[in-house]
This record gives sequence, C-alpha cells and structure tokens, in this order.
Amino acid sequence: MKVGVFCPIGNNGWLLSENAPQYQPSFELNKQIVQRAEHYGFDFALSMIKLRGFGGKTEFWEHNLESFTLMAGLAAVTSKIQIYATAATLVMPPAIVARMASTIDSISNGRFGLNVVTGWQAPEYSQMGMWPGDEYFGKRYEYLSEYVQILRELWTDGRSDFKGEHFTMNDCRVSPKPQADMKIICAGQSDAGLAFSAQYADYNFVFGKGLNTPTAYAEINDRLKTHTDQTDRDVQTYVLFMVIAAETDAEAFAKWQHYNEGADVEAINWLMNQGGKDTKSGSDTNIRQMASSVSPVNINMGTLVGSYANVAKMLDEIGQIQGTEGILLTFDDFIQGVEDFGQRIQPLMQCRQHVVVDGQTLEKTA
Repeated sequence: MKVGVFCPIGNNGWLLSENAPQYQPSFELNKQIVQRAEHYGFDFALSMIKLRGFGGKTEFWEHNLESFTLMAGLAAVTSKIQIYATAATLVMPPAIVARMASTIDSISNGRFGLNVVTGWQAPEYSQMGMWPGDEYFGKRYEYLSEYVQILRELWTDGRSDFKGEHFTMNDCRVSPKPQADMKIICAGQSDAGLAFSAQYADYNFVFGKGLNTPTAYAEINDRLKTHTDQTDRDVQTYVLFMVIAAETDAEAFAKWQHYNEGADVEAINWLMNQGGKDTKSGSDTNIRQMASSVSPVNINMGTLVGSYANVAKMLDEIGQIQGTEGILLTFDDFIQGVEDFGQRIQPLMQCRQHVVVDGQTLEKTA
C-alpha cells in the first residue's frame, strides 16, 4: 500500500484548535516535511488549494501558499517521491493548467500528477468576483468532465478543439507534452462524484471515517466499484486519515482530548455553515462530512489515535480493503509526525515491509 503526506499548505495544518501546534505555512516547512517523507519511503506528497480560510481565533487557513508553485519548488528539491498539485478549476483555465503541469513534469522528471477540485466554498471565489452562482453546484461535475477531457487531449495530442457547454478550444496547443502519463485525482463520495472518478480520474480521494475505525470508509470503495464496472476502468482509492500517535494509547488520547478542549468554535461554525450550502448536486459526502459536528476539530477526517504499535495495526487494516491504493496522512505535528511514522510506525506495518530506508528494506531491519 502506498503512503502519502498531505502537505500543510495552510496555517496550522488540519486542526481547528487553539491547543494544537500553531504555525504559518512556508516553503521551508514543507520542504523539510517532504524531504523527510521521501527519506522514509513515502510514495507521494499532495497539496490542496485554499483561497480563503475560516477565520476564528486561530485564523484557520487564512494564510495559504499556492499549490502549483509550492509543488514545483518541492519537485526541484526531491528525486523520488511523486508530487501532486491541486487545480482550482473555477479560476484556472484548463489550457494554462495543462502547461503548468507539463512544466512541473519537466522539473520533476516525470513525477508530477494533478488533483482537480470543483470548488465548494463560495467566498473563495466571490471575493474575486468569480463565483458563478449557487446553480453551479448542480453542474460542477459536468464542468469538471469537460475540463479533464481538455487536459487529456492537450497532454496526449498536444492540441485540443474541444467544444462543450463550458469550454471552447480553437486549435489550442500545449508543447512540450508531459514525458510521463499524467495521473489525475478527484475527491468524490457522492454518486455524482464517484461516477466522475470512474469515468475520468485515475484515483478517487475520500475521507476516512470516525475515530479508530480504519475500515469504516470501505463502503465507498464498493460504491465506486459499481461505477467502474460500468466504465470498465480500474480506479483505486486514496483515503485520508489523521495520525495522532505516542508511546502509549493514554498519551496519544491525552493529546487528542487537549486539541478538542481548545476547539476554535468560530472557525468550526464557519466551516459548517459553508459546507452545508451545496444543496443542488446531491451534497457531496466529502463536503457534508467536513460540515458535520461529530468531530469538527480536525474537519471530521478519519482519525487514528493510539500507540505507535496500535496505529501501525490500524494502518495495516486499511491496506487490506479491496480497491485501496494508498493512504494520505496528516499529523497533529507534521515534522515530528513524519519522523515518528518513519521510525516508529512504518517498521511495524506488514504492508510496508517492502519499503527501502537507508539502503535496506524494512523487512530486513525488522
């Protein structure tokens, strides 16, 4: 099973808490994280795009880097790890994204891929006068379908004459073409999102569910399979989890409780309000889950809390779910979290015994 790191491109990572580590995003921070992740054999690094945050006492996600420029820089200072940027498709024309992707493909020597998002938080785009109106919620996957078809044509043929409802290409050209097959990720859990991924994506990105319930998301893989049976394509899942680990379960749960006690209620309420506004596209489950009040201190992503050994066991359980290609990880403290994963958790994982660290496979060092 592949393992990736979800780069902290926004301030404070993924914890909406006054008690969590407080930090600003920077290239140096992300470089340190991704270079150490590469050292420990992580397979990929992905960064989101966020154009406006949730406010609150922690100013959550009010401070963000830009995904393509960050990942271009990281591509230049790494040599093995796969690099994914995220395209905010509402404000980035597909021909420009195709050319930027081809450029980072050159920088990375074929290690670049793309995550595409439709946009769900209206204030991100209305602040620039670029929100198309709430009717867009009902059309966003049709829009994205045209977008990705154009990308594929430009990367494969170097030109596009695509004519659709949302885009018109007139002998549009992109050269040089990428040297490697450009992989596309899309986050979908609704029927519309899964149908899109089954038709157009290489990987489907989903949220893990619950606290220490590593396999609770498995039904999404089953639903995706019903769609890929119709498209006759093999689309695997990348599932997102937060890891909060320590020497003992008690220590790890003490940290988790401390973060919850410091929850930034104002920022959480903003998230819940914005996440509930999509009522026209079946309300994609990823967004509904973010807007839930079950465990909002870390945006309701699946959370693995426990000792290094128990976290390793739970991660192995994820690796046994059919249709799962990999895990995308966040940490409460990213620098320490990557080190703890590399030194304390990964060596205990059965599904990672093939990984080479310091010239030796983990199987030989176990």
